[in-house]
Amino acid sequence: MKYEAVLFDMDGVLIDSEDLMTKAGMLALHDYGIEAKPEDFVPYVGRGEDLYIGGVAEKYGVPYDPEMKQRCYYYFGQYVESEAKVPEEIPGLIYQLKTIGIKTCVCTSADWNKVIHNLRAMKVDRDAFNGFVTGDDVINKKPDPEIYLKGAECLQVIPEKCVVVEDAPNGIMAAHAAGMLSIGIDTSFSAEYLISESHPDFVVHTLSEILDILKEIQ
Repeated sequence: MKYEAVLFDMDGVLIDSEDLMTKAGMLALHDYGIEAKPEDFVPYVGRGEDLYIGGVAEKYGVPYDPEMKQRCYYYFGQYVESEAKVPEEIPGLIYQLKTIGIKTCVCTSADWNKVIHNLRAMKVDRDAFNGFVTGDDVINKKPDPEIYLKGAECLQVIPEKCVVVEDAPNGIMAAHAAGMLSIGIDTSFSAEYLISESHPDFVVHTLSEILDILKEIQ
């Protein structure tokens, strides 16, 4: 089968920001009297910030207020350019995918205002990608397949011809539920954990390996 599109998760894939997101979440919840721990956030990685922040707040007996998420984004924006790590191969990878006729879409459970922070840190223009689907655009968050099905629809590519790149088990499970090939990248979780929890079709250590996989499977 000839694959026509690559759908990228954002945090943990295009930008190494999971540790920063945890820091921002802890700072935001501290403002509400909650002393959260880094491990509290792990079950909610990749499932959208409402649950990422809200799940931890409710664990400590504090009802979720959407303002908590906006507070988290505030702290994230303060530190993203100085603390998040951006893989140096991203501009080259996006360009090479375009040259071989592969469309690209960012499919992230985060809201659009966080995407703007990330693009600024990545120093990548939004026009570099063919499309975006964010948490603002979906009702059901990962591991539900809605976000990836919408990504395929955005690019006008059938799901079976899409490849998903994900760093979290919830996202890989969403890709499988959407009927798409999945590539796990071991930035946020170990390869062993990704395999045991969600069984990706491939696991890579760097984004540059994606081109080799595409050449192998095309």
